Amino acid sequence: MPHAADSYQQRFERRWGHLTLPHVRALAWLLEAPDLLDAGSSHWHGQIASLDPVTSDVAAWLDALQIDPAPLDAALGTKFYSRLGLYAEKLLAFYFEQHGLLHTHGLQVQVNRNETVGEFDFLLKRDDKLVHWEFATKFYLLEGAPDAGVFHHLIGPNLADTLGLKMRKILDKQLALSRHPAAASLLAQPVQAAQALVKGWLFYPHGEVRQMDGISPDHNRGFWCTAGEVSAQRYVILPKLQWLAPYKGTAADVMDAAGLQAKLADALQPVLVAAVDHIDGWEVETTRGFVVPDDWTQQAAARRIEGVLPA
Repeated sequence: MPHAADSYQQRFERRWGHLTLPHVRALAWLLEAPDLLDAGSSHWHGQIASLDPVTSDVAAWLDALQIDPAPLDAALGTKFYSRLGLYAEKLLAFYFEQHGLLHTHGLQVQVNRNETVGEFDFLLKRDDKLVHWEFATKFYLLEGAPDAGVFHHLIGPNLADTLGLKMRKILDKQLALSRHPAAASLLAQPVQAAQALVKGWLFYPHGEVRQMDGISPDHNRGFWCTAGEVSAQRYVILPKLQWLAPYKGTAADVMDAAGLQAKLADALQPVLVAAVDHIDGWEVETTRGFVVPDDWTQQAAARRIEGVLPA
C-alpha cells in the first residue's frame, strides 16, 4: 500500500517512539489519537466528546510509566482481556482516575435486582459539573462507493455492525441513560452533558481514502485487501490488544508478502496486519490494514443490502 508523505504512524513515532511498552503506547494513543468523528458535524448534534490536548505534564506522566509501569499494570490487573473495548476502557479509566477527573466508571443502572437498564461508561468531573461520556474504540472497513448512508457502508471486520448502527445505539439509547428514572438515585448531582468519545481506525480498499461528512478529516486510516493483493512489504500480524497504537516490537515472526499470503490464504475472518520497517533494532509500523477473505466484499454487501446486520 502507498505510504502517506507524513503518515500518522510517522507522527506517532516522532512523538512517542521512546514508549516501547505496549500498555503505555496504547494509553498514549488513546490520549493523543485524533477522534474518529467530526465533533462539528451536524450528524452528531453536538454529542461528540474530545479529550483535552496532551500537555507536557501528561507527557511526563507517560514517560514515568514507561520507566515504572507498575501503577498501570496494577490497574489493569492480571485479567486476560478478550475484548479490546474493555481493555481500552480500563486504560482510559486509569488516566481519568490518576488526573482527578473520574467520578465513577462502569456504574450500572437497574430497575430491580434482575433488570439492568444500562451502564455509564464514565461519569466525569469537569468544571465542577458531572458529565456522562460513553466510550468506543471502533474499526470499520469501507465497502462499496456510497453516495448516501455512508455510515452503513463502514462495516466491522467480523460483519457484526456498522458505524451507523453503532452510533444510533449510542446517541439514541446509551446517552439517554441519565434521564432514566432509575438513574436519579445513583447520581450525586444532575448530569449536565452526555457525549460519546469515539476513537479508532477506518480502512479503505487498497488504502484509497475518501473524505466523508461526519468523519474527522485527520482520522486514523489504513487499507484493506485480499491476501492475493498484499504489496511487497514486511508484515506482522497484530494481536487484538495491539490494535490501538502503531506497532513497535521485536517480533520474531515478521514475514514477507509471500509468507503472509501463505499464512492467510485460508483465513475465514479479516486479519489486521502492520507493514513494518526495521529501525534501530525495532520493527516499526509504517501502515496497517485488514487482509480479508476473497468473498468478504460479497458477504459485507449482502448483509448490508439485506438488512441482516444487527441493529
